[in-house]
Amino acid sequence: MNSLTSRPGSRAWLLDETPKTRTQAVWGRRYRIWLGLRANPLALIGLITVLIVLAISLCAPLLTQYHPGDQDLANRLAKPSALHLLGTDELGRDTLSRILYGGRITLGMVIIVVAIVAPLGLLIGCVAGYAGGLIDRILMRITDVFLAFPRLILALAFVAALRPGIESAILAIALTAWPPYARLARAETMQVRGTDYIAACRLTGATPARIIMRHIMPLCVPSLVVRVTLDMSSIIITAASLGFLGMGAQPPSPEWGAMIATARRFLFSEWWVPLIPAIAIFVTSLAFNFLGDGLRDVLDPKER
Repeated sequence: MNSLTSRPGSRAWLLDETPKTRTQAVWGRRYRIWLGLRANPLALIGLITVLIVLAISLCAPLLTQYHPGDQDLANRLAKPSALHLLGTDELGRDTLSRILYGGRITLGMVIIVVAIVAPLGLLIGCVAGYAGGLIDRILMRITDVFLAFPRLILALAFVAALRPGIESAILAIALTAWPPYARLARAETMQVRGTDYIAACRLTGATPARIIMRHIMPLCVPSLVVRVTLDMSSIIITAASLGFLGMGAQPPSPEWGAMIATARRFLFSEWWVPLIPAIAIFVTSLAFNFLGDGLRDVLDPKER
């Protein structure tokens, strides 16, 4: 048993309650998270669906022989068939290829937005929660201003002030999505800033910046990961809504929201043309919700 426990990578080594090294502790925590997700069927379905959507979007050129911009007017609005598995749109473009390539745009926008807002919200929330006083009031009042407006309305205002396009949509969504992360990080920081652990860091001579960056922010990451995963579905819907309203990705870009906008007039005749990108948005958003719920159950101590 001792040899099994000491063998790196073994189940006993990963589940050891008294890890001998930092590496063992890190991998043990990751393994427990995986076990928690595996025990939740909906979370596992969400994880597998997200990975499949990412994989088929990245491998789009290998999965379809058509380019998303190729037109075949003689074969426009064709029903799903062996030649075009999901049919064609009003310009004869293959719907499957546009869905696959459109996943790159939609998911790319989501990833870029998250890469911007998560660190920004984490930093603002941790600084406000640790500093307190006037700094806290100023940062939180700014946060309240952004929270006072519906996200889509505020994003539309930002895009209108710039110009319609993917870059403007990403910036607009990022500017409207960071306040919840700041609020969450502030709440987490206020819970730990008075602990003996943080007091010991101060006694060692650590500066406030070092305490925030090295000790407080890592403690807020698990809750932030859960929030980010749950928020990805709303970011997808916001990005698709901007595309649908003509303020995001512009035609002929195969973005899912823009595809629905150009095909909505065929809803009662060639219904599959607008329905397929809507299904793609629905399935991807639902998968992120399932995954976020599972991560919350695993990472949030209050849910255990």
